[in-house]
Amino acid sequence: MAQQGDDDLHPEDTPGYKPPAEKSLNEILSTDADDESLVKYKQALLGGAGDSVIIFPENPKKVIVQKLALLVEGRPDNELDLSGDIENLKKKTFIMKEGTQYKIKIYFFVQREIVTGLKYVQSSYRKGIRVDKTNFMVGSYGPKKELQSYTTPLEDAPSGMIARGSYNVKSLFTDDDKNEHLKWEWTLEIKKDWE
Repeated sequence: MAQQGDDDLHPEDTPGYKPPAEKSLNEILSTDADDESLVKYKQALLGGAGDSVIIFPENPKKVIVQKLALLVEGRPDNELDLSGDIENLKKKTFIMKEGTQYKIKIYFFVQREIVTGLKYVQSSYRKGIRVDKTNFMVGSYGPKKELQSYTTPLEDAPSGMIARGSYNVKSLFTDDDKNEHLKWEWTLEIKKDWE
């Protein structure tokens, strides 16, 4: 059977949600400048940041994804470095015990402008057939010099003899404006035990 196309990775629309019009950071800060409480609120949200937050001057993107971590209580975090050559990630396999509860944490920088409606989309394939697709609304973030992160809700890994095996996972970090901040593939292997 043919493998599903990249259309499977596009985020689903949230019913009733209309993305805001794109505005620059300066436009947002200058709107309602006469409302002192609103100005203080905006400054608190942005941590005093302005246009000057540029962490990677050579990179024009607003969002720079750094790493993905697989979090399982009682076990060390299993991490994928997303800041280098993402083609090599296909060769790295995460091992997970069947039925384990886990979360995924994504670390990223936001620079230059506010990013609205960040989303994390993940599709899992087994033998070329999509078996799962999840969409997570990450939220809106202002530029900061500090590394920011998002953690998915708790999920259960599949279990049972039929569920054991290797899964190809395609991941996408995008936003309301359909900017693809990063798209990558990795492998998850479900086993009877951790080894």
